[in-house]
Amino acid sequence: MSEVKYPEVKVRLSGRDGNAFSIIGRVGNALRDAGVDKAECEKFRKEAMSGDYDNVLTTCMKWVDVT
Repeated sequence: MSEVKYPEVKVRLSGRDGNAFSIIGRVGNALRDAGVDKAECEKFRKEAMSGDYDNVLTTCMKWVDVT
């Protein structure tokens, strides 16, 4: 797997709601809270929603530090 795009943004997914939309929202909010611009956050959301559930998880791990 390639490097994480925003390694300073840490998002805990384990033990939380596993719904894809909840996960996308949690990561999107973390990006926004970290000061990532709106266009970049939208790019994340589009990429995450462009496939199945595995794509959601893979995209999140590509963008932020997931625990």
